[in-house]
Amino acid sequence: MIAKFGIPSFRASGFPFIPSLNEMYPLGPSSLILLMAALLLSGCGFHLRGQANLPFDSMYVQAAPTSLFATKLKRAVSAGSQTKVIDDPKAAQVTLQILSELPQKVILSLSGAGRVSEFRLLYRVSYRLTDSKGIERIPTTEIVLQRDFAFNDAAVLSKESEEALLYRDMQDDAVQQLVRRLQAAKIDLKS
Repeated sequence: MIAKFGIPSFRASGFPFIPSLNEMYPLGPSSLILLMAALLLSGCGFHLRGQANLPFDSMYVQAAPTSLFATKLKRAVSAGSQTKVIDDPKAAQVTLQILSELPQKVILSLSGAGRVSEFRLLYRVSYRLTDSKGIERIPTTEIVLQRDFAFNDAAVLSKESEEALLYRDMQDDAVQQLVRRLQAAKIDLKS
């Protein structure tokens, strides 16, 4: 009796033939798991985000030169849509003004000894969109994101790293939200 993957194959014993997993699935058990995962994902309606269809062909992003948010936004628009991010505001169909970016840290709760035990991190981005004629297409709007995290005085360095990671995550989330909002804007500028 030969056992592969715990399922016996009864060829030599005279019992009816029961194929092993190697014979049934020649690619191996990892391929079977990937196939099952693909079937489950396709059945639940999951699909990749795909390209954003922005309602304009060119865009200028007006922001602080050191803004990491603006850099990530330009990269997301360039890579995820047909819209070109250009450096000349006069040649662009629309101008996206990043009016403010504000990371905040608020004490959420204190321990019995009066030490901070939880913080709430807030990330605010304020923006507006105007066309080449100066007409406001999206009025001043704000994206506000928040994350709560537990704080421990004994692990200050790791908590600082966690805080930086949470801010980076909120920044990435704000970029994706802004791209989706631009995509949903009812602006007809393409010609």
